[in-house]
Amino acid sequence: MNDFAQVLLQGQGWPQLTALAVALVLCTLIGLERELRQKNAGLRTHTLVGMGAALFMVVSKYAFFDVIEHDEITLDPSRVAAQIASGIGFVGAGVIFVRQDIVRGLTTAATIWVAAAVGTAAGAGLWLVAAAVTAAHYLVSLGYPPLLRLITRRRPLTAPIRVAYQDGRGALRAILTEVTGRGYAVQEVDTQRRDAGDTEGGFIDLTLHVHGGTRGTPMQELAAALAETAGVVSVRIGEPNNEE
Repeated sequence: MNDFAQVLLQGQGWPQLTALAVALVLCTLIGLERELRQKNAGLRTHTLVGMGAALFMVVSKYAFFDVIEHDEITLDPSRVAAQIASGIGFVGAGVIFVRQDIVRGLTTAATIWVAAAVGTAAGAGLWLVAAAVTAAHYLVSLGYPPLLRLITRRRPLTAPIRVAYQDGRGALRAILTEVTGRGYAVQEVDTQRRDAGDTEGGFIDLTLHVHGGTRGTPMQELAAALAETAGVVSVRIGEPNNEE
């Protein structure tokens, strides 16, 4: 029985699990820094990509000894893992969408990449490390968001506010007054004019990046107040974390 277990777990054990754990910890630290700075690719994206890369490396190093140990075998099966690593990027890129300055689908793309790595490991016979990364995927996807909210709940919030208003009605001054009057600081302002059509004066698409408050403070109250401002057509509050 011991011999069977030794054969079954060949190339799998503490060295491989330790490599994956190190990748998990280090990539979490990288992703946490990105998340705290509110970059598009944040905590979960970096962790999943790094862990997937580590698993690809583990597969390349340890998965093929049972094949190449025979003298009559001259192939290089480790190239399969390399081709999967490069090819899966095309699939992941297909789920990433960009609208204005909001990016969606990064975590999904990273999850696809990790799933490809788990599949590669399982297909190569590295069931232990494949199961470990699958469990780690659930840890990252389900366990990290509550942890992140706990860490950052008292941190000041930065978020984009997108307002469409009619030009020539003094709406911009009223919008800025409403935002600053509620304790938010305006960090960046971007405007873009839309064709007037049949409406006199036309429309302006305004994007404000505001800073202030805490994550526990709802910004919907600000959105509701802006929506009642004379000349405002629509208001949308962007999500601070937009890596999904």
